[in-house]
Amino acid sequence: MRELVCAVDDLTPGQAHAAVVGGKTVAMVRLDDGTIHAIEDECSHGSVSLSEGEVAGCFIECWLHGSRFDVNTGTPVTPPATAAVLVYPVEIDGEDVYVDVESPTNL
Repeated sequence: MRELVCAVDDLTPGQAHAAVVGGKTVAMVRLDDGTIHAIEDECSHGSVSLSEGEVAGCFIECWLHGSRFDVNTGTPVTPPATAAVLVYPVEIDGEDVYVDVESPTNL
């Protein structure tokens, strides 16, 4: 079930923002091209918030150990992380952003 998270304009391009959706914390990422992604907000290696990391291109970097994750797939592209994080479907309806944490797209 999708849940309203925020307005599109609440998300700054090139940055991540933490949001609680359906009782789960997700990292909302608006890329420079305007696309919006929702991923699990916990690094699979260090159990720290990914939303506090840097966004570059379609990657978000864990601030603690430097693992980078593809926001499209959740796949780690640099060590030390080896396990993917969950990616959730995002829908834009007008100016509203919805996320469905019950239906990860990468399981």
